[in-house]
Amino acid sequence: MQSFSVSTILFIIALTACNRQNSEKKADSKPAGADSTVIQPVVVTDSVVHDTDDPAIWLNHANPSESLIIGTDKDQDGALYVYNMKGKVLNDKVVRNLKRPNNVDIAYGLTLGGKTVDIAVVTEREANQIRIFSLPDMKAVDHGGIEVFKGDSMQAPMGISLYTRPSDKAIFAIVGRKNGPADGYLWQYRLQDDGTGNVKGTLVRKFGKYSGKKEIESIAVDNELGFVYYSDEQVGVRKYHADPDSTDRQLALIPNKGFTEDNEGISIYKTGPKTGFILISDQGADQFHIFRREGETNNPNTHPLVKIVKVAAHQSDGSEVTSTPILPQFPKGLFVVMSEGKVFHYYRWEDMIGDHK
Repeated sequence: MQSFSVSTILFIIALTACNRQNSEKKADSKPAGADSTVIQPVVVTDSVVHDTDDPAIWLNHANPSESLIIGTDKDQDGALYVYNMKGKVLNDKVVRNLKRPNNVDIAYGLTLGGKTVDIAVVTEREANQIRIFSLPDMKAVDHGGIEVFKGDSMQAPMGISLYTRPSDKAIFAIVGRKNGPADGYLWQYRLQDDGTGNVKGTLVRKFGKYSGKKEIESIAVDNELGFVYYSDEQVGVRKYHADPDSTDRQLALIPNKGFTEDNEGISIYKTGPKTGFILISDQGADQFHIFRREGETNNPNTHPLVKIVKVAAHQSDGSEVTSTPILPQFPKGLFVVMSEGKVFHYYRWEDMIGDHK
């Protein structure tokens, strides 16, 4: 039988305790709700020329299988790409020669020339304007662009989200930028017919706090509940009323707690009129933090974390999601994510949420 000295036994005990403490520290460092499974996309799109940044989903309500994915290719000679549901580029619809297109969003039913038109609106950063195109034909309906942040020394539009007011179907563009003041960082424009069948933008509001730490790019609107969320990077996601006639008081801050670095892309999945999930990209960790859309029972502005999901997409800036069933591959909806490699990923919603309801 092998014998050990007292000093050896004490060393073994100390080493065992140290290893146990290190294991406990590693376990504690894993964020609550985190899942180590890496979700794989069903579709990876054709690549763009420069740098994918932000997607949007246009739903063809008459035939969902003919829906489109619109995505930005961010560079000084960038483009607004259009994909089908198989991830293939529809070259006849791609809008080229845009000066650093950044973020894109979609709205339905804008009245132009006596007809209702669906629109895609993209920020063109180096031209200090937004561009507006009709859907699904992707024809310009903006006389070449609408200047934003006019008269301000800090322009460079980046983020955008469109709000459709339920009461009168008025459509508003909420626009963010590369840099701005501590208050009034976001500017909101009403979009409407200028009398010639094209769109004009009328400034109706300046609102929103900014920490000054980095920038504000991702913006998402919840039309039904009337809220706008935006990522104040490295601080958290701020929540306000979306209606320009509402108070400009901040309603909530979903903190950056547990994020590797930047809180980025925001998208909202709706399970009902008032329920669902808010997804926020943890860019540096290739994962998404998923929060309750409706908040807590007694406080709708406190959004608890549901889970954290790792995805195959790398360094995701922008994302978009819909609960509308599209094709047999996406029976509960579609989650579209920008990824490094000049592509976008299409994910099944049920793969993202798992057993959570």
